[in-house]
Amino acid sequence: MNERDALRRLAADLPHAGDDAAVVGDTVITTDMLHERTDFPPGTTRYTAGWRAVGASLSDVAAMGASATAAVAVYADAAFDPGQLDRFVAGAVDVCEAVDAEYVGGDLDSHGEFTTASTAIGDVAGAEPVTRAGASPGDALCVTGEWGRSAAALRLFERGNEGSVERADDLFRFTPRVADGVALAGRATAMMDSSDGLARSLHQLAEASEVGFALDRDRLPVHPAVDDVAEGAADRFELAAHFGEDFELVCAVPEDDLDDAREACPSGLVRVGTVVDAADGVTADGDTLPDRGYTHG
Repeated sequence: MNERDALRRLAADLPHAGDDAAVVGDTVITTDMLHERTDFPPGTTRYTAGWRAVGASLSDVAAMGASATAAVAVYADAAFDPGQLDRFVAGAVDVCEAVDAEYVGGDLDSHGEFTTASTAIGDVAGAEPVTRAGASPGDALCVTGEWGRSAAALRLFERGNEGSVERADDLFRFTPRVADGVALAGRATAMMDSSDGLARSLHQLAEASEVGFALDRDRLPVHPAVDDVAEGAADRFELAAHFGEDFELVCAVPEDDLDDAREACPSGLVRVGTVVDAADGVTADGDTLPDRGYTHG
């Protein structure tokens, strides 16, 4: 089974599974695992690894429209280098502070490669969480931030020179869109984070909400770093829409609420398309948008 088939199998028996985070009362909880071989290219500092690992879980909290409360992480490696461990924790602490949450510790373990598992919790404060189901035809399709950041970072890591690696490491430290998620709670009809890429996220939202999406490619805000590494227009869109790991929010917002939602989102909210009938599928400029993106394992 691939990751999505495995998730569908689990969701059949686990009522809280299948969204960005589980909701228990007013609490949302989510967990992630990252590995050095697949998630941290050579040149990624332990500070960035701590930031990115915990940030990935905080991004899931954001996607539910919840405020972030706290996070923990498991740090596993072949040996415990004091400096590396301290830098990892510093990154975890700083990303939590960036979204008004608290890093409260975790666990240490031995492992053949550097591996980290993070868990974050948040609070919906009595409000309804925003799930992936609920979008309706006619809603505006919107995104936060700029896209292709992680794809550009990977290309810069691959160049290997000091300046490129330093810039890539900086690009890998994204700010989880918790404030935007809270602002969109009560306004967005469906939402998720984009860890698997825009295209795959749209297919996942379409499946959950039983709708389709019509994406306008030219409206997608692309991170400036993409233009420094892309090899033409087709490659630019590939990096922005299919690579994944950007941790932005993708959501549907009713037309009547769109202006209010834009004003409320501190990171900016851009309309990139429209929710359409399920029979129309997921398209970009009228052509079928392939369900292709980041796959875990």
